[in-house]
Amino acid sequence: MPIFHDFLPKSIQLLRNYTFATFRKDLLAGLTVGIIALPLAMAFAIASGVTPERGLFTAIIAGFLISLLGGSRVQIGGPTGAFVIIVYGIVQRTGYEGLCVSTLIAAALLVLLGLFKIGSWIKYVPQPLVVGFTSGIALVIFSTQMRDFFGLQMGAPPAEFVAKWVAYIRAFPTMHSTTLFVAAGTLGLILGIRKFFPKAPWGIVAILAATLLCTLFHLPVETIHSRFGEIPRMLPVPSLPSFSFPTLEILSDALAIAFLGGIESLLSAVVGDRLSGGKHRSNCELIAQGLANLGSIVFGGIPATGGIARTVANVKSGGQTPVAGMVHAATLLFVLVCLAPIVSLIPLSALAAVLVIVSWNMSELGHFAQIFRSSTRDRTLLLTAFFLTVLVDITTAITAGMLLVYFFRLQQPPARQPEVDGGGQHVGNHQDNGT
Repeated sequence: MPIFHDFLPKSIQLLRNYTFATFRKDLLAGLTVGIIALPLAMAFAIASGVTPERGLFTAIIAGFLISLLGGSRVQIGGPTGAFVIIVYGIVQRTGYEGLCVSTLIAAALLVLLGLFKIGSWIKYVPQPLVVGFTSGIALVIFSTQMRDFFGLQMGAPPAEFVAKWVAYIRAFPTMHSTTLFVAAGTLGLILGIRKFFPKAPWGIVAILAATLLCTLFHLPVETIHSRFGEIPRMLPVPSLPSFSFPTLEILSDALAIAFLGGIESLLSAVVGDRLSGGKHRSNCELIAQGLANLGSIVFGGIPATGGIARTVANVKSGGQTPVAGMVHAATLLFVLVCLAPIVSLIPLSALAAVLVIVSWNMSELGHFAQIFRSSTRDRTLLLTAFFLTVLVDITTAITAGMLLVYFFRLQQPPARQPEVDGGGQHVGNHQDNGT
């Protein structure tokens, strides 16, 4: 029975004594988080090199399954900033179908990690590595938004970080003033909402204001519809990709997706525990993440994991059980079915402003500076993860980072062997990064 208990979803446990009063709290929290998740889901998809509706498909399907099957009672799942650069790189190399194959393998790996009870091990990845990864990802996400933020007249920017900024500088004379006005106005409105109305869903309020402004005054800015066409008003027919891709390349991508998905989901669950007073089941959560990623790909989505900012918003909005996460997914499904034509009018510059804020939240400059001033070992892990993430790719950063952790573990004197975190703090001390 204790063995089975490790894999029992929180939804089954908590729904045994579910009351209407609890449902009212979950309903309000789910609606609130659904509104918050709407612009983020589309923005993360666009930044990842796929169409915006794939972000919605992911938030709906994976978000529902993570809540239904997961080991946390407040976790909210969906597409996150952590996956942007790895998804973008895979899509550029192998196309969307290659991403599907990588994610399906990663989904199987996550399920196996849960079944073999590796969840409690993943939680102890050193904090310097986690901060280095997320700070690097934040800088890369920020750099992907410059074309849409300034309205630069150029083709798709290069994937490499330095080449991307060289292309931006060359295209800067083509900046579109109206696009910049909308982006800067959206950014200013977000900052104002966060300062004076911190409880308001700043993302959707700013997006609605920008969309209304551009529509009423017929401003000549690029929208979701003008670049991608109208968002479909239904979920796609379930399907699976073919498996005709180079094994080693796909396996490497899958390992990176599984590693990031596992770390991010357990980190988000730890944050949710700290705020709600609960205790998640890490191995059950990993299995749920694997099954959710399977469901996401079958329904045309992208990789998913627990979203820290949305999980925090769920707790602060009064979410009590996984029903809140299911309501969040249902809210997004309602938007897809009933409001898709309106969503298609959203200016891309406004979504770029949202991702600029997300990038800032993810950057964790305070934690970065604190670790940089600490031991040589932590500083080495931090900078290795950061620079390899930015200048090479996340897969290389993960591989080199974990090899460094192993190397430093070997260098520890016998008296310090119990320090299983490799010199960093427990990943649960990591702060909300806004994803």
